Amino acid sequence: MKIKVKLKDIIEEMEIQFEESCSLLNIKTGEIVLVTSEDLRAVEDEKPIDHLPEWQQENRMVAIDVVENFENYIELPTKYEVNEYEIMEDFCLKVSDQQKQDSLLRAIKGKGAFRRFKDKIIDFDIEDQWYSYRDERFKQIAIEWCQDNNVNYIE
Repeated sequence: MKIKVKLKDIIEEMEIQFEESCSLLNIKTGEIVLVTSEDLRAVEDEKPIDHLPEWQQENRMVAIDVVENFENYIELPTKYEVNEYEIMEDFCLKVSDQQKQDSLLRAIKGKGAFRRFKDKIIDFDIEDQWYSYRDERFKQIAIEWCQDNNVNYIE
């Protein structure tokens, strides 16, 4: 593959993923696209698009290209492959102050873990360290994905 993809673009796309969608890299153009499951189903069902608003038609055209030229696309790491909970837990284990570490580990147990974690890192004034750590982990995941898929990237 001759194109080069900005690592930053891959990371940004990994960060904004949501349910019922997937982010894909077009290996011919280097463009990253987001396609919803709804658009993919509509394409497979061959539903007409001329009645849709322009933005929806554009989304549907992207989905059509993905379906018709699937060999030109590689799915980016999904939110399950990224596993932000695991990243959060690893960060907690790297906190050197044992009391803070214990408090953070307690905060991430059960429902509401992300909210409690965020509150704790603000309370402990380690928010910057968390975001640096998180950014570095996302970057590592993106680099590994590029290497595994023979995607050339630039930083």
